[in-house]
Parts: sequence; C-alpha cells; structure tokens
Amino acid sequence: MRGFRWPPPPDGGPRTWGPGPGAPRTGRPALPEPETELVTTPHGVRLERLVTGAGDPATVFAHGLGNGIATTRPFGSAVTGRKIFFQFRGHGRSDAPPGPWSYLDLARDLRAVADLGGATRAFGASLGAGALCRLLLESPDRFEKLVFFLPAVLDKPRGPVARQRLTDLLDAVADGDASAVADVVSLEVPAAVRNTPAGWAYLRQRLDQLLRDGLAPGLADLPEQAPLRDVSALAAVTAPALVIGCAGDDLHPAYVAEELAAALPHATLHVYDRPGFAWTERADLRERISAFLNG
Repeated sequence: MRGFRWPPPPDGGPRTWGPGPGAPRTGRPALPEPETELVTTPHGVRLERLVTGAGDPATVFAHGLGNGIATTRPFGSAVTGRKIFFQFRGHGRSDAPPGPWSYLDLARDLRAVADLGGATRAFGASLGAGALCRLLLESPDRFEKLVFFLPAVLDKPRGPVARQRLTDLLDAVADGDASAVADVVSLEVPAAVRNTPAGWAYLRQRLDQLLRDGLAPGLADLPEQAPLRDVSALAAVTAPALVIGCAGDDLHPAYVAEELAAALPHATLHVYDRPGFAWTERADLRERISAFLNG
C-alpha cells in the first residue's frame, strides 16, 4: 500500500507516492450532518438525538465508542419506519455528567432515548451492543427485534489492543491534534480504501466531529468494564436477534459474537470473513439488516 497522510491534499482528492495510476476523483461522500436536537432524559442527562423516517415501528440505533450519529445512520438506510439515532453521554453534544461511568449508565441513556421515541426495535454497534445487553439484563422483553453489530465485550473487559486504541484517540482529541486523530481514525478504514475519495470523505467527517465536539475523559474507564457478570442471563431474552461478527477483527473478536448468539434463545449469527466488510460488503450488510428488521 502506498502511503497515507494527514492533512489531505489541497484539492481534496487522494494523494499517493510511487508508481501506479492515480485513483479516480469521484466517490460516495459521507452523509451530511443534519440538524440534531438535545432531549432531556428522566435521569437528567441531555442527549443529542436525530429522528428520521416516519411511522411505526421505530428503531433506536446505539453507536460505538468514539463514534456517533453519523456512523450509525448508514445502517438504517433501508430500515422502514422511524429511526432514532443518538449520542451516548460524553459524545457529540450530549452531556458529560461527573463520572466514573458504567454500562448501566449507558443502558439508561439507551433506554431513555428508546422510551421517549417509542422504539420497539434496537440496533447496537460495539459499545452500543454492550449497552443493549446491559439494558436487556434488566428488561429482557423491552424490544421486539434486536441487532447486535460487532459486539466487543460481554462478561469480560476488552483486550489491550482496544484499550490502547481508545487511549490514543482520547489523548489525540484532548490535544486537538488533527494529525494524531487522523492516525487513529484511519485505522477504521480498510487499507485499500484509505487513499480514495470515499476514505477521505469519511475521515474528514469523523475529524470535523471529533475536533469540534471532543470526547469526554469519562469514557476512558469503559474498556476496563464489562456489561454483564454472566452472559447466561441473556437466556431470558425472547426477541428475535441478528448478531453480526467478523473474523480477524482485533477490536471485536468473532468469539464474542458467537458467545452472544449462543446465549440468546432466538438469535441468527452471521460472521463476515474479513475486517472492513462495512465498506467492501456494504450492499450485503444493508440488505441483511433491513431484511431482518423489516421482515
């Protein structure tokens, strides 16, 4: 792979070194950021929210650690009904109350947004999947359908790779160092995509949001925690579930998705065979999620 760097070229296109054809200057841009609102929850934490679509059913989308509304919106692009996106505490414009925080706090954020919007279906990505598991521990019948996308942790804390990645991101954001933030965020993009227009568009959007809104220091303790004491407690969940994992993903080990699917009584498991599938298998992923939730 030829080199990747930040800042981007002045013309906004990809820049490579060494021999080889230049990449095309066209590509699907990241979704523009719409105007969001702040809603006050029953537990007193204001959370940033975006509601799109119309009618019932309503689906709530919970994002991953260091991510937010913009990164979860594509997962709902073909889902019918209302779609409720939000930012957990410490992300975006949402409040950052005094810590330390736990998965119980995140579950309260998720429950509040779901209740306020009348959501009957839930999608949780990574951290959001953990928060969803914690919510279901208390209320196993809260939702009618569930999607767990790249669950990262169940009853054991995250590994050292994930902890270091978050530490690097928090430090770079706190320093306001765009180049350092770009170095960490670029790891979310498959190597083959990083120097393409689509890769640059994603990176620009992520940097704009992170450097504008920041990330709360209270997030630093979460990788040391697990949402559940015993994954077998999820046996009380009777809603149909779709669990999506990936082989070879250090931050979201496939065995976590396998354990989660085994613990849920009515779960369907799909494991993609290589990281970066959200980019390379976009149409299949979109169809898989929408077919499950809309069916």
